Amino acid sequence: ARPAQAASRPSPALRGPRVPAGRAMSAAGGRVTASSGVSLGDGARNQEATCWTGNLDERVSEEMLWELFLQVGPVTSVYLPKDRVTGTHQGYGFVEFRTEEDADYATKVLNMVKLFDKPIRVTHSAQDRGQELGVGANIFVGNIGDEVDEKLLYDTFGAFGVVVGAPKVARDAETGNPRGFGFVSFDSFEASDAAIEAMDGQFLAGRAINVTYAFKKDSRGERHGTPAERMLAAARKQGKRDSRPNMHFAAGAGPPGGLGVP
Repeated sequence: ARPAQAASRPSPALRGPRVPAGRAMSAAGGRVTASSGVSLGDGARNQEATCWTGNLDERVSEEMLWELFLQVGPVTSVYLPKDRVTGTHQGYGFVEFRTEEDADYATKVLNMVKLFDKPIRVTHSAQDRGQELGVGANIFVGNIGDEVDEKLLYDTFGAFGVVVGAPKVARDAETGNPRGFGFVSFDSFEASDAAIEAMDGQFLAGRAINVTYAFKKDSRGERHGTPAERMLAAARKQGKRDSRPNMHFAAGAGPPGGLGVP
């Protein structure tokens, strides 16, 4: 648990990228490190003190992430994997702190903070490399009001289990106005089943919502939650139990960024 003094920390707010006073930074190949820190590419990164952050707008830079995460605790390095041809990042990155405690705190206070009007996802990199791939436990949330955003969906449905990626509120491509429905993905069918059972027909922001499994992409009316998906999820879960965790991961590897279509 986070020590009591952590509760007194002010909520982080992005003021704009700048180099922290008294600290030099070097940048190369999508990587920003403290001059006295550890390069994320040298294999010595402390995975337990590293956060994975995703759903990043293309305008988000390494320096901007450094400034945001620095408000939680001392940062050792920031890494945004970039396309070798275009030079643009791929929508996700890694932030390493000096301590595991600060990384844990960052997942609590920075998750779903908005950058360029997009709620970013901040989680422990060790757990989310597998979870962000998803298992098919994707639910549809209908009849939501205009005031319901991704943060409210996350706060509401996060009570039932681990939410994978950032929830999505469908919006009009031209106006950006919400279209009255959204999607939430979980890391297990136990969580999605519980969410559907508890929330279908309940009121959210003054409107009775309908909650069910989302239709599969490019399918002929088939919804998620099928017996086949559940068997695959159970097999994957068993496989994780039988294998030892990988204590290192290569620079640039990670879960896909962006929200995607459930």
